[in-house]
Amino acid sequence: MSKAHEFGRLCEDLAANHLAARGWRILSRGFRLGHKEIDIVARRGRLVAFIEVKGRSTACFGHPLLAITPAKRREIARVASCWIVRHGRPSDVYRFDAIAITRTADRLVLEHVPDAWRVA
Repeated sequence: MSKAHEFGRLCEDLAANHLAARGWRILSRGFRLGHKEIDIVARRGRLVAFIEVKGRSTACFGHPLLAITPAKRREIARVASCWIVRHGRPSDVYRFDAIAITRTADRLVLEHVPDAWRVA
């Protein structure tokens, strides 16, 4: 496993733990539709969040959230639609969140952005 893959897995683990500690129930990790995936699907009450996790081990490539492009958002929305058909409930409310994790000199910093984008 590459170091980048290991760091990505660490970021997803940190994000899932962060959410669980704040009352979210993790419904799925790595929910796939073909080659496309949603990192985390989590529920708190009627709210279901489809969460994209992005991490950066250095600042060389900019803030992690810049990597969630319009094309990536459309992909996530397509996979979310599939998840809703398979697992959704009529009373559920859905949103798209993002979690950015950056490495500083001495620690990892997690930023959760609720309702990070909307599908038009």
